[in-house]
Amino acid sequence: MRDLSRASGMSLAGLYYYFESKERLLFLIQKHTFSTILHRLKARLEGVSDPEQRIRIFILNHLEYFLANPAAMKVLSHEAEALKNEFAAEVSAIKREYYRICVGLLDELKSDLGLQFSTRIAVLSLFGMMNWIYTWHNPRIDADAEHIAREMADIFLCGVIARHDNRLPKRRQ
Repeated sequence: MRDLSRASGMSLAGLYYYFESKERLLFLIQKHTFSTILHRLKARLEGVSDPEQRIRIFILNHLEYFLANPAAMKVLSHEAEALKNEFAAEVSAIKREYYRICVGLLDELKSDLGLQFSTRIAVLSLFGMMNWIYTWHNPRIDADAEHIAREMADIFLCGVIARHDNRLPKRRQ
């Protein structure tokens, strides 16, 4: 809270006037972030039926928000486990819904293309790739969210789809 007070120019007492605790402030940041990402995703997916395009929309939506709000993303990444009780339950419910949407998108792709892979591992790998961006993205030298989303989607989808391509070397057991 002291760091936030210094950064915002507001007194510590002033911050506590608006937010009774650090946990409440963290809750509000997380709830706003995840709710915003979720609502934007649902709107963007509406009317799109192609499974691959829906995954691409998911990735773009995620990266656009992350790159536009790097400070919030750092807070979420470093304070993910700090919430307790009802705060944690409410944010966890939103995060679970977001995760389930991604699972559903991957299951649609699997069904559409007749693929077999662990949806859980694929989804968690995708989140790992997308969520790590805050540690390396430099807006002065790196591409924008749309370009990065396209490349990440290509890497992810080619990996998921290509492992069922007979031209690739067989995996060692």
